[in-house]
Amino acid sequence: MQLLDGKKTADDIKNEIAAEVQSIKAAGGKVPHLAAVIVGSNGASLTYVGSKVKSCQQIGFDSTLVALPETITEAELLDKIKELNEDDNLDGFIVQLPLPKHINEEKILMAIDPDKDVDGFHPTNFGKMALDMETFIPATPFGIMQLLERYKVETAGKHTVVIGRSHIVGRPMSILMSRKGNPGDSTVTLTHSRTKDLAEFTKNADIIITALGVPEFLKGDMVKDGVVIIDVGITRVDDASHPKGYVIKGDVDFAEVSKKSSFITPVPGGVGPMTIAMLLQNTLLARKIRSRK
Repeated sequence: MQLLDGKKTADDIKNEIAAEVQSIKAAGGKVPHLAAVIVGSNGASLTYVGSKVKSCQQIGFDSTLVALPETITEAELLDKIKELNEDDNLDGFIVQLPLPKHINEEKILMAIDPDKDVDGFHPTNFGKMALDMETFIPATPFGIMQLLERYKVETAGKHTVVIGRSHIVGRPMSILMSRKGNPGDSTVTLTHSRTKDLAEFTKNADIIITALGVPEFLKGDMVKDGVVIIDVGITRVDDASHPKGYVIKGDVDFAEVSKKSSFITPVPGGVGPMTIAMLLQNTLLARKIRSRK
């Protein structure tokens, strides 16, 4: 069993980007600039956005944090999105989810200029991804593909079972794993909460990518020997014995499943760190695309 170390791989990618930023600076070019919009004071969102800003500083990007009150109206937020779309100093920006309930998330995401949509959520970018065109791949699926590629995990001709059909992870992964090339060329089964006899699919899978959000859902008796496991799940579980009062659990019962795995991502330290690294990679791509115009 080999761990797919997302933390180390993310650090490698950040170092590669930092070197490229140094080259851009040396040539007198404009360094990439990423903005993050956060509405309200959700603790998890603040932590996540803070880590994005810190990562930008580490690799030499310019970064801007746009903090807005929870009471902002949808119209006011749309005005801010328009302002960011038109700001030539910005190469890309993200709107941190979730948004307050009085704001339509879909309307906000649709308002983002696809050329600055470094989260890869806009339908224009999703469609380009499905057609194998140059675009911004959603950061978590992009990170998973990088892990598979850099650890030389064989995917061609393999049966990949994806658990979860979200637009952010499940559906993009089903498209990416079935595309031509490496990693890819898999036969993909997309499963979800309404799938009957889910274990019958996972027992026959060569690769399992799970983004269900149910702690330790996937057990040892649900997988075969030699399986490759990508655990996207991250759930905070109360634990009075832990100094923080909680522990982070993935979708996979690691103690059981790791014994049968050829490759497996830990939680935490697997897919999570890759997400921010790939957001930075998308911002660098946005900078390159804008420089061609």
